Amino acid sequence: MDLRDYLHILRTNWVLIATFALLGTGIAGGASVLIKPTYTAETQLFVSIQSSGSVQELQQGNTFSQARVQSYVKTVATPVVLQPAIDSLGLPISAGDLSSRVKASSDLNTVLINISVTDGSAVQAAATAQAVADSLIKAVDTLERPKTGGSSPISLSVITPATAPTAPSAPNTKLNILLGLMAGLILGLGLSLLRSILDTRIKGEPDLRNVTDAPLLGRIAFEADAQKKPLLTQAAIQSPRAESFRQLRTNLQFANVAGHAKTFVVTSSLPGEGKSTTATNLAIALSEAGQSVCLVDADLRRPMVGEYLGLERNAGLTTALLGAADINDLLQPWGQDNLYVLTSGQIPPNPSELLGSEEMKILLSRLEQAFDTIVVDAPPLLPVTDAAVLSQHAGGVVVVVGAQKTRTQDLQKALETLNLVDAKVLGVVLNRLQMKSTDAYSYAYYSAEANQPSENFVGANSDARAARGILRQNSRGGTNHSIRPGTPVDRKFSGSNHDDDEALSVTREARTFPQGLNNH
Repeated sequence: MDLRDYLHILRTNWVLIATFALLGTGIAGGASVLIKPTYTAETQLFVSIQSSGSVQELQQGNTFSQARVQSYVKTVATPVVLQPAIDSLGLPISAGDLSSRVKASSDLNTVLINISVTDGSAVQAAATAQAVADSLIKAVDTLERPKTGGSSPISLSVITPATAPTAPSAPNTKLNILLGLMAGLILGLGLSLLRSILDTRIKGEPDLRNVTDAPLLGRIAFEADAQKKPLLTQAAIQSPRAESFRQLRTNLQFANVAGHAKTFVVTSSLPGEGKSTTATNLAIALSEAGQSVCLVDADLRRPMVGEYLGLERNAGLTTALLGAADINDLLQPWGQDNLYVLTSGQIPPNPSELLGSEEMKILLSRLEQAFDTIVVDAPPLLPVTDAAVLSQHAGGVVVVVGAQKTRTQDLQKALETLNLVDAKVLGVVLNRLQMKSTDAYSYAYYSAEANQPSENFVGANSDARAARGILRQNSRGGTNHSIRPGTPVDRKFSGSNHDDDEALSVTREARTFPQGLNNH
């Protein structure tokens, strides 16, 4: 990772880092308040030689005293020194308990001994330190006295008497808070880095490029009301979401610059990535550009196109594949442009077999003769094989990737599935991108019109629209392409004919539709 990656981690995980920093500060501050304060009193002694003589003798005596100082420091923590101090103060503790509160040290190349005592009372700490110092003086005098008699050659003197401290030595609240803050920041940064390393979700184009080099056809910005208003026609004309689908339409045309592919399968790795809304809005965008478009809902497990567009779903693709009705009676016009929709029909028990059948291939071939573009909404790749089977009948596949939802391993498996069947992947669409993301489109120059809701065309099936006919493009070129009814298939499922007939009657009453696709 480079510096930008670390800055991105900080930007995306600042709440986590700030939370741990505050948590560390709070814990340190609370602990400082709850801990009982302790006081430390100090005293200092000077070690000297009790003899006078020449300079050389004094130098030798000084070297001798420095050599003995470290021994005296060790003697401070022994019962020889501590027990007399306990007795003099009448302390209700043992020498071993007092030794844990007494510390003695000596500076290098000096004859100074420092003694410090810690206690819950400032006065008691000073009294104990002074008592220990006095006891050490007496103990050294006794230990250094010659056995033959006479005075000790070593003399200890108190040069800094112990005084009661005015402030506690512990806890150091400021230091503890600072350490807690630093500990919280370090822990928050560590968890953020670990979270970033372990997080395999695709968040933008850099993550996508770690998986595939397929062209990025579009970046669809996420909007909060997209679930309630999923259609392109329900958004403001110049909104980022609407512009994203127009950009997707343009990029798809460049990806299919040779023009050989007319049928596009739109799928995803897993459910919930927005493939159905992407397929539906792509079809709407293509029709707004003047193309004749047929939107086929081939998700025979969880069909959503009919629900989005407000169309009859009970008669559709499965009805045509079973030969229960002619496709002329199943296509439903939608909107004010040249867009027709073939909904899913009744959900069958064998979707994969139907989508991979010869009848499906013939149906798509007939649609390609009548329309400029066919957009097929297919099921996800990983849970079922429907999309992989269907991609063999199509000219190209568009894979929708849900930002912050799809994981790299899932997308990789999905693309491998398409490669196994030699499907042509035209590109990838990044969906649900956050507006603050650098991969999302944002526009700051929209006029006030962008804030006005556009007309809702859901369920618009006007007689004037039906009268224009499906093959308007054929009338221009003089070519008469007719779609003949599909060859009936033997696949039937319980209740299909009855439901299809009922749905067809509803459809015929709702609109006037050309009897044949070759009628202009």
